[in-house]
Amino acid sequence: MINRILIRIKVVQMLYAYLLTRSEFHIESAPAKDTRDARYAYMMYLDLLLLILRLSGYKIGSKHSSGEIAGESNPLSDAPLAKALSADLDIRQLIAKGSESLDYLDAAIPDLYRHILASEAYADYRKKKGRKQLADDVRLWSILLQTTIAKDAKLMAAARQNTEFTSAGYRQAFIMAEHTLTDFVDTRVSLAAARKQLGESLDKAYELYVSMLMLPVMLTDLEAERIEAAKEKYCPTPEELNPNTRFIHNKFVEAVRNSEAVATYLKENKINSAFQGDYYLLKELLDAIRQSELYNKYMNAEVATFRDDCEFWRQALKTIVFPSDALAEAMENKSVYWNDDLAIMGTFTLKTIKQMANTEQDCSALTPEELGRLVELLPVYKNREDEAFGPTLFEGAIKNRDEYRQYIDRFINDSQWDPERLAFTDIVILITAITELIAFPSIPVPVTLNEYIEIANYYSTARSGQFINGVLFSIVNYLKEQGKLLK
Repeated sequence: MINRILIRIKVVQMLYAYLLTRSEFHIESAPAKDTRDARYAYMMYLDLLLLILRLSGYKIGSKHSSGEIAGESNPLSDAPLAKALSADLDIRQLIAKGSESLDYLDAAIPDLYRHILASEAYADYRKKKGRKQLADDVRLWSILLQTTIAKDAKLMAAARQNTEFTSAGYRQAFIMAEHTLTDFVDTRVSLAAARKQLGESLDKAYELYVSMLMLPVMLTDLEAERIEAAKEKYCPTPEELNPNTRFIHNKFVEAVRNSEAVATYLKENKINSAFQGDYYLLKELLDAIRQSELYNKYMNAEVATFRDDCEFWRQALKTIVFPSDALAEAMENKSVYWNDDLAIMGTFTLKTIKQMANTEQDCSALTPEELGRLVELLPVYKNREDEAFGPTLFEGAIKNRDEYRQYIDRFINDSQWDPERLAFTDIVILITAITELIAFPSIPVPVTLNEYIEIANYYSTARSGQFINGVLFSIVNYLKEQGKLLK
């Protein structure tokens, strides 16, 4: 089962990666050098961003109505880029500040719109099957900016009316506009990728849980192969010819091997157990188990019930397999998501085995199929609220990160902490914690604080837990005073 402890860790990890690598969409700043070329390039650049929206049928300024070009039939109006640009706060502020700035282009816009629809680039765009993506739109408008729009005679004639016009500035404006659109799609694409990666990391965590249940089966198969190989030796010993087979006839292993729930999960997700075929890892783990006092006691007991079989593997996993350095190294090589999953998913593996051990059925006479029905996999999530917890927490942190960063900066004690030298991990943890405090009123404040303090202690610096605790305590009090925290 994927619980909220693991989800919080995953959200912090994905948020850290996203914020560290994203390319932020932004309107270019006014030029530092006050030259005529730079001044004109910047003015034309802003107008080009607004021009894309106006050509897409969006209202720019009080004199222009939405749908003024081709009315409701404007095929550009439903494009992802136009929608994204029109919803962006920077663009909306630009519209408000420069609402009349496109009036001088009125005469050029109708012909320019027709040229766009008649262009080969637009024809290729329309041929693309399926729903258009933001990246498709950026590619289209990048081509249109370089060709159809930049070379339009009426547009250039209108642009020349500005007394600041320069040919160099005109060319630079188009380059700046193209870079802005490209940066914009990079951010949106990276955000979508981060959301997807969050889901994949949680799916992999559950895969680890099932793989850990399957690990005793693979170790048993390896031991069965060893026993058969020993019988085929040139001069096998009596013990090798008549071995103790309690280990390979373990009823818990037989139950997992014949579990329909496990088989269905592996089939539906088109995967095998993560450690299948990893001979050297399995051999090292098997040797460690066979050399243990636990193994010796189990193999020499007078009888072994189904509960004994379950308890043997529960203890073997807990004390021998999970702490193994070989297992940790193998997990790191198999999945980047598993570095921090074993402690939590291992706990649920042990819980599943314990639930099986507590069955009240007499398992001695059960068929393999009946034994298999004793294996009840824990659900992926406890409920729908837990399933939605990760995406909601991640998206809330992304959406409100600037506001929450202001809270953090407000309550940093400058005498103890240098804001410029804070660990970036601490900032990410704090943003995630504040998001949970505000967005999830059903979670008690102490629970949120304790969870993120623990994450900070484990993942960040030696003093991070103390820092997180102090800042969050101040922010909680402030949010309550402001009426933004009602729990």
